[in-house]
Amino acid sequence: MLIHVVRRGETLWQLAALYNVSIDAIQSVNQLPNPNRLLLGQSLVIPVPGSIHTIQPGETLWSIARQYNVTVNAILQANQITNPNLLRPGNKLYIPPLLHYVQPGQNLAQIARLYGTTVEAILRENQIQNSNLIYAGRQIIIPRIKPQIEVNAYSYQKDQDAANSVNAVGHLLTYFSPFAYMIKEDGTLEPFDDDLMLKAAVSKNVVPMLAVTNLSATSTGTNLAHAVLSNPETREKLITNILQVMDAKGYKGVNIDFEYVPPEDRENYNQFLQLTVDRLHERGYFVSTAVAPKTSGSQEGLLYTAHDYEAHGRIADFVILMTYEWGWRGASPQAISPLNQMRRVVEYALSVMPANKIYLGFQIYARDWKIPHVEGATAETFSPQEAVRRATQYNAVIQYDEVAQSPFFRYTDGNGQGHEVWFEDARSAQAKFDLAKEFNLRGISYWALGYPYPQNWALLNDNFSIKKI
Repeated sequence: MLIHVVRRGETLWQLAALYNVSIDAIQSVNQLPNPNRLLLGQSLVIPVPGSIHTIQPGETLWSIARQYNVTVNAILQANQITNPNLLRPGNKLYIPPLLHYVQPGQNLAQIARLYGTTVEAILRENQIQNSNLIYAGRQIIIPRIKPQIEVNAYSYQKDQDAANSVNAVGHLLTYFSPFAYMIKEDGTLEPFDDDLMLKAAVSKNVVPMLAVTNLSATSTGTNLAHAVLSNPETREKLITNILQVMDAKGYKGVNIDFEYVPPEDRENYNQFLQLTVDRLHERGYFVSTAVAPKTSGSQEGLLYTAHDYEAHGRIADFVILMTYEWGWRGASPQAISPLNQMRRVVEYALSVMPANKIYLGFQIYARDWKIPHVEGATAETFSPQEAVRRATQYNAVIQYDEVAQSPFFRYTDGNGQGHEVWFEDARSAQAKFDLAKEFNLRGISYWALGYPYPQNWALLNDNFSIKKI
């Protein structure tokens, strides 16, 4: 797939002609609110065969061509490059598809073996319904081997709504985490309606992961965390109750998300994680944690101190980095998940835990702040699709912060009130996927389902092979 940034005056008809793809195909993958009005600076996913490659330090055109099994000239021609010496790390290249012309007597099984792929993958890549339609001289696209990752998604939707979300994107998920079972001071768990969403997960071969938290809609849960973590008997009781819910509901693992834990409970938290692992592993269950976005071991504060990255990485089966919420709804407008900050968190995490235990957190919502920002004012939260709809309504120009790798726009509403919106688009999604690839991370974790963002799911599928367990 390609990503195209709309220039002044461009239309969907022109782009369809430029890339030799139908208008319907572009509309289907982007779900534009008004196909007749494209916005200056808007990014669109163009569903054409091929790949996007971000040049890494030390790479050459020759090494990139070898990686994708194409020629250097094919890359130069596809990108209209006249001087390859001008290419720098960070530049993006379109890698043309690998093509094969069927020879007399060849069948799909032989072609699949030739390229180390499968018949099913070739049929899917070429949208061929009938394998008997393969004939000598036909040109087919050979699917490239994509890096394999695991994908988790949280959801705090109501039961039926969450089930609908899982049914829609479950083919691209490894784990699904309903959010959440709330702990109580006596070590019990608040009941949670999750029957329909769990049924949907099982139907999509998605592993249910029990999310357990001290957070509520009205409290950060600091006192609650201390009451449970500082009492050995309550810790054991909580683990027992976690196991009972897992056995009853069919969860296969747990995600511990204790936030705003008092700094003095850092070691209590680590001990609780070790106890949880010891008891759950012997029953065949896995244990994961979610941690605040720290950039150093010395970073202090109620959100950070008690999250011991080294201990979590050593004890848990995997760790989800909550790399979002820089653009907090109660603060002044900024990127919610700036890539430069995400990179700092990942680099610190990698210094104390292996890459095969790290999930990159990816928020999939937008925020609209009134400007100028007033202390105490909160932003409105909605989906990236709503952000595009709102930009289209007000004919806004989409801008892109190259440092944060995040799109934003400003508009004035009917009452004369100014607004600033930060959201996610195709470019920002691709930047996050490139970060996960660069560091060979185990997976990506979405917060949270319920915010439509079709570009993301199309690009996720294009970039990775999603592991199913």
